Amino acid sequence: MRECRRSLPRGRFDRVSAFNDIRDYVAIPRVLSLRLSPDGSKLISTVQSLNPDGKSYGTALWAVPLDGEPYRLTRSAKGESAAVFTASGDVLFTSARPDPTVKDAGEEVPALWLLPRAGGEARQVATRPGGIGGVRTAGDVVVFVSDVLDGEESAEEEKRKARKEAGISAILHEGYPVRYWDHDLGPGRPRLFAARLGADRLEDVRDLTPDAGDALREGGFELTPDGATVITTWRVYLPKGEWRTELVAIDVATGERRVLLADEAHDFTGPLAISPDGTKLACARDRITGLDVSARSELWIADLATGEGRAYLPDLFPSDVDWAPDSSAVYVAADFQGRRPVFRVPLDGEPARLTEDDASYLGLNPSPDGRWVYALRSAVNLAPAPARIDAATGEIADLPSPAPRPEVPGTLTEVTATADDGTPIRGWLALPEGASAANPAPFVLFIHGGPLGSWNDWQWRWQSWILAQHGYAVLMPDPCMSTGYGQEMIDRGWGNWGPRTQADLDAIVDAALARDDIDSERVAAMGGSFGGYMANWLAGHTDRYKAIVTHASLWNLDQFSGTTDAAMYWQREFGLPGGERYSLLSPHNALDRITTPMLVIHGDKDYRVPIGEALRLWWDLRRTEVDAKFLYFPDENHWILKPGNIIAWYETVLAFLGQHVLGQEWKRPDSVA
Repeated sequence: MRECRRSLPRGRFDRVSAFNDIRDYVAIPRVLSLRLSPDGSKLISTVQSLNPDGKSYGTALWAVPLDGEPYRLTRSAKGESAAVFTASGDVLFTSARPDPTVKDAGEEVPALWLLPRAGGEARQVATRPGGIGGVRTAGDVVVFVSDVLDGEESAEEEKRKARKEAGISAILHEGYPVRYWDHDLGPGRPRLFAARLGADRLEDVRDLTPDAGDALREGGFELTPDGATVITTWRVYLPKGEWRTELVAIDVATGERRVLLADEAHDFTGPLAISPDGTKLACARDRITGLDVSARSELWIADLATGEGRAYLPDLFPSDVDWAPDSSAVYVAADFQGRRPVFRVPLDGEPARLTEDDASYLGLNPSPDGRWVYALRSAVNLAPAPARIDAATGEIADLPSPAPRPEVPGTLTEVTATADDGTPIRGWLALPEGASAANPAPFVLFIHGGPLGSWNDWQWRWQSWILAQHGYAVLMPDPCMSTGYGQEMIDRGWGNWGPRTQADLDAIVDAALARDDIDSERVAAMGGSFGGYMANWLAGHTDRYKAIVTHASLWNLDQFSGTTDAAMYWQREFGLPGGERYSLLSPHNALDRITTPMLVIHGDKDYRVPIGEALRLWWDLRRTEVDAKFLYFPDENHWILKPGNIIAWYETVLAFLGQHVLGQEWKRPDSVA
């Protein structure tokens, strides 16, 4: 076992303590994004904060000058997002705020607004009956995505009004899928529109993809620097509910479309970035999986004229990418050994790691002069905030942030172990203040979701430091199928979820429990999504844990695989329903061995892991008389997002752990009384 007690450098901003009361925690503002202005003088960020009613979150745009303090740019009840700069430095953003220049504007859907660089009030520049989503701009060209009902575009508004007045919510599907994560698909379908910036509003608005159908579902797009071409993902639907994703190039002037990147064995997806000279595209190439073909993602750089390209960083899953201003290299953020560093990848030459700290980076923004890369910097113990990276040396400087960073209540330690097959397993251990040999801390194993993922970043939803504040040591390991450890780490667990992952978890839990500052008798396990699957698996395959918390978890794999929002993806790994892997790997088959008390948590609007998994698990636990509780959220999805529900989540988890791990008397939390 190895310890690493390096502290991440602190920035030039005040810190706040917000873990004593979960109500204080949910009120912390959160920095979500970062964009650099064309002249490189300032950044703009979307910040999420608690609304005045305390029942919901809202968003606003903040400016982060490179030579001053952050200041707020927008304010409205509906919030603002999707901010991009125009060539002249104005800011385009989307918001469902009402237009003050229009009386009785009708139903509010996200419209496109422009905030002048010189200051003054934002004005609405475009609206669509189905709202406006993502936006890109180059020169005076603007491309945006909007939801459109089938049929004549001129009748769009009337058709939506007629459906509403008739009380029709039904959606007739003739293909797959029908849902995605937390929302229903249809009846409208996304299309791309092109326009030009006018004096007051967008002009010459044109539908670039009238024949798109469902091809633009859950996709991404970028605009070439000259505004002449849109590069977008394009979903190709195949027999038996399958699909693959290609990249196509669309001429903005004519709407003519050509396939740029397509491969029967791969999907081409985001992140997307077009070189400043307009000649090349960087994207992700994802291998289409199968029973014996594991997931693999690599950075792919292709020529925009010919489509010819090749792979870079083949063992790392790219999370974000942007180009150096001279188009000679790309900057890539990718998971690596429990961090997410920035790599510089030259077109001709060897990739090099640019950031050497323990942090994770997203929102890459190289400066126009090539000297700096601006990004959001975070870590398991560090909330996201803007930072500046020296492009030559990798030196890092934190910038003033629109939101204060909370001070974590403890220390972060790196733990390593060796699995039974000789593979190194590592993870982060959050230790509460005061943990020592004389005062060993109770222990919680926290298993990440995915299964492709890594504990390498700050978590607003799965916050281990709240547990640390209440005295628990929290282990966040990266077992098999974790990203950032090479392809072999993913291959080890492919099609062998439960047994292989448990062996990895056992090894690193053994190493953590050998510490004299951890109480090896008072231990619990918890996880969400795939982590919830593993929590269920552990419940039926070991009795070492005093309590298990399972959130949004997979219980009956055969049932799950046909009701999730992307059944085809899971069928590739597990085979046709009823196959051998379902019976070997489904946690429900070990129900008769479960004796550990369990807390089941699920949201009814979860379409990735449908509520049927929790309902079946809860009934199975009741009929076999396992000591269990069910925390049910009728209005939440895969994640618990409403402030009041977040409080209920943590209070219930802490009360459950307190009862079974600490030996406290059960007290129903006030938030769910």
